Amino acid sequence: MPSLDPLKNRLRKNVRHWGKWARRRGISCYRLYDRDIPEFPFAIDRYEEWVHVQEYARKGRPAFTDAALGELTEALAEALEVPADRFSFKMRERQRGSAQYRKQQRRGREAVVREGGLRFLVNLDSYLDTGLFLDHRLTRARVQDEAGGKRFLNLFAYTGSFTVYAAAGGARESVTVDLSNTYLDWAARNLQLNGMELKRHRRERSDAFRYLEEAAAAGERFDLIVMDPPSFSNSKRMDGVLDVQRDHPRLIRGCLRLLAPGGVLYFSNNLRRFRLDPAIQEAAGIEEITAETVPDDFKRRRPHRCWCIVA
Repeated sequence: MPSLDPLKNRLRKNVRHWGKWARRRGISCYRLYDRDIPEFPFAIDRYEEWVHVQEYARKGRPAFTDAALGELTEALAEALEVPADRFSFKMRERQRGSAQYRKQQRRGREAVVREGGLRFLVNLDSYLDTGLFLDHRLTRARVQDEAGGKRFLNLFAYTGSFTVYAAAGGARESVTVDLSNTYLDWAARNLQLNGMELKRHRRERSDAFRYLEEAAAAGERFDLIVMDPPSFSNSKRMDGVLDVQRDHPRLIRGCLRLLAPGGVLYFSNNLRRFRLDPAIQEAAGIEEITAETVPDDFKRRRPHRCWCIVA
């Protein structure tokens, strides 16, 4: 393993910069380091008193050994001034299907963290992701600002953080759709953490394609929709396979059928080479807002792209 001194020096510098930046904005969960040094291909996120470290697999280069990770943990604990038992390490490889959502351990450490004056449950160990995607912090705040008095739909909802923000913004009701009962239960816990009435915020276990068809047939209408699908999924619970590059026109058109006049759809995804379908791109009322939704602590490597589509 290369000398850890450059990494420790960079982390100390980042702690000063991003710590000050976060305190000024009242942010307690943020990215500290994102593969700044090629020899150390990590993304390091601070979740209040916890540190989440993801090692990115490198083609043709082995992952750090357990012994090296032990040495690395000591160096990170020293540089960040966080106890070693507050770290969680993951290996992030190219995922296919639902692999990134599968459990990695039977049981993981859970914590309640704050964002935007709201509370969210995160799990540091059990899954590749923690339950709260920090790169969508600004998108969630935007939804909160626009949700007052509206009917809200959250597709591919994961743990329902967008729903919590919409409810906090005064959405009169919402529907949260995901294939996983685990994540729908997690969404319910997030809503309850913030004192929100579950009866006003319905959760549905469904394939998004099927939900869009059934909701259109039932005459459902929404004023505000968020759709943030994975890049690819071949979950056994789906009808077929999801490929966001291939399927996004169908998904977007399905959402537009559910939008009330003047309603807004926020569509986002994290596929690095994603290209919006030209027919969708030429439609009136569409605007890419990626620059407005990627926070400063994630601008080193753009984590997602996002569009606002008005009915």
